Amino acid sequence: MGEARGPHRDATFLLFGTSSHQHHEPGDAIWAPSILPHSTLSTLSHHPELHFGGKMESKVSEGGLNVTLTIRLLMHGKEVGSIIGKKGETVKKMREESGARINISEGNCPERIVTITGPTDAIFKAFAMIAYKFEEDIINSMSNSPATSKPPVTLRLVVPASQCGSLIGKGGSKIKEIRESTGAQVQVAGDMLPNSTERAVTISGTPDAIIQCVKQICVVMLESPPKGATIPYRPKPASTPVIFAGGQAYTIQGQYAIPHPDLTKLHQLAMQQTPFPPLGQTNPAFPGLDASPPASTHELTIPNDLIGCIIGRQGTKINEIRQMSGAQIKIANATEGSSERQITITGTPANISLAQYLINARLTSEVTGMGAL
Repeated sequence: MGEARGPHRDATFLLFGTSSHQHHEPGDAIWAPSILPHSTLSTLSHHPELHFGGKMESKVSEGGLNVTLTIRLLMHGKEVGSIIGKKGETVKKMREESGARINISEGNCPERIVTITGPTDAIFKAFAMIAYKFEEDIINSMSNSPATSKPPVTLRLVVPASQCGSLIGKGGSKIKEIRESTGAQVQVAGDMLPNSTERAVTISGTPDAIIQCVKQICVVMLESPPKGATIPYRPKPASTPVIFAGGQAYTIQGQYAIPHPDLTKLHQLAMQQTPFPPLGQTNPAFPGLDASPPASTHELTIPNDLIGCIIGRQGTKINEIRQMSGAQIKIANATEGSSERQITITGTPANISLAQYLINARLTSEVTGMGAL
């Protein structure tokens, strides 16, 4: 199957299902009506003649609307492994038989995004294959367990929050109609996914119910395109704790400490360039040729409920981060009515980036349940 490489701007036209480039290389940005366009919305403002829905060329096929769109699914590592199959055979078969583009986000995250792009009938075929594969996995896992009732197949879609209102409908009327007509359970998450303006929509039921449900959700999403810019959800890599010993940085993987050369360089750089000389140590004889780069300041906000994992018991964790990074770190007192705390990091760029890395590592390990380390 020949891959037609179109420049990124072609992605704009995919929003209306009118692009002749339906196949893109894996790196190309493809955002369809179901999903938020990254830069595409800004492109749209330069093309006033392009309106969502207004110019959508839709030829009626058995499945109704046949336009190119993109649906994103959120999956756990185990589910992704099942979709990929041995040596990628399962996903290859799904791509070939459905005609849809199926992309899987980068590894080493507890969660992965599976992006399915193509004409609606290809998307429905791909969904059917995924739903039946998950059912097969459930049946196989049950043959080894005493459970008698078969749990339903569950899929999680990632939907721009601006479209969730249309999906729920006035007073929950639309979601109720979808549940009743398909027999699938549908739940729209109340909160947005971290660092994004998207929500998870969980569908569970028999594979057939799920396919019918996805069809109805696609129709709603095509009728009500996202409003404004959407920040897509990107799963965070599973953080690995970091230790510094003898000027070297190591990440903990399982029972082993693996040297981390990039972090070691950053650590050494941060240690050499501390803009705050220890007390009693004077500056070089030539004050104009100070070896220390100027200090800069960076601010970030952390939710109140996570500040404890940054500070640690009696301040042990924050002191560790200060020592490793060579940065000055100040945590503002909690302000009334605010659910966040301000952190101010001062130091050289190397100090600041190392402090940020260590703070993020603490947060991620807390969120992914590795907080004990």
